[in-house]
This record gives sequence, structure tokens and C-alpha cells, in this order.
Amino acid sequence: MKEEATTTPGFKGSTVEECDKMIQKSLRTPMVKFLKEHLEKSGCIVGDNFIKAIKCDREMVGAYVPGKGIVVCSNHIKLQDDANQVIINKLINAYDDCRAANLDWNNCAHHACSTIRAGHLSGDCHYKREFLRGFMKLRGHEQDCVRRRVMKSVTKNPNCSEAAAKDAMEAVWDICYNDTKPFDRAP
Repeated sequence: MKEEATTTPGFKGSTVEECDKMIQKSLRTPMVKFLKEHLEKSGCIVGDNFIKAIKCDREMVGAYVPGKGIVVCSNHIKLQDDANQVIINKLINAYDDCRAANLDWNNCAHHACSTIRAGHLSGDCHYKREFLRGFMKLRGHEQDCVRRRVMKSVTKNPNCSEAAAKDAMEAVWDICYNDTKPFDRAP
């Protein structure tokens, strides 16, 4: 559900107002429109306050909060592309929560599965993003990135030790990595 900030010391993100403007711009992008449409087709309403900017105390760029919506951490977001990426990633978490009647975010395997899907389908692990993060592997970078980000997220779940997170990720990897819904194939 959570996503770590990729900030450096002295990083100054945006204000809540600036981030709100980025969210409004993001809502007009094709990928965000597509995901919102599929959320609503799955029976989940995406109201005006579903995605909101806040100042976060913790080191994360955003989160999906079940039953409430998506928060984007303005103080860890500077660029429009970063806001778009967080929103897309978290909309995939929201879609998973909507379509699965029994998704339990406290369950390490459930949490890992949605995080695998969000990392794979959102473009968060695209080569360019990985290069900018300092990871310069030519082959297999996308799956390595997804695995790394799943471990970062799931180990922050108080119910999941590092060993439990790794076991859960490995147990659900093939099914969840290959589940591209609502897309026909991975974008």
C-alpha cells in the first residue's frame, strides 16, 4: 500500500496547493482516466476527494488507504511525472481492493500481490526511472525493481517480517506478475 520516497537530504517537494494542481492535471492523463473508469466499472466510486494532496510526516510519496482513497505526499513530490506515477500506482492498489472481495492488507501475500501488480503495471520500474535511481542493469531490471519495491513496501507492514514478506512475494509472484487486469497486457 505504501511507496517509499526517493528523496535526498535537502529535497524540497511541493506545497499541498502545488500538488493539488498536479493531481488535477494527472486526472486528465489517459492512463489515470482508464484506471478510474475501470474502478467505477468494478463498482467503486471515485469521488472528487478520492485523491488528495497532504503533507506527510513519513518517508513516502503516497499511499492507498482502503475505504478512503489515495494520498499524495506533496513534500515528497516535485515533478508532474512523479505525481502521475504515484497516482497510477495507487489506483492499481485501489482497483485490486475493489475487485477482490476479501483482500486483506494485513495479509503479507495479499499486500505483496497488489504491490507486484502496481509495480509491474504502473511503469514505476521502467528502465528510465531505474536509471535515474542509480540502478543500471541492462537485463532483468524491471523484475528486480518490482521485487525490490515489493520488499520495501511489504516489510513496512507490521504483520510481515522480512522473511514473511519474501516468502509471500515468492509464493504469489507468477500469478500476480502475470495478472494484467484491467489491461489486456502490461502497458
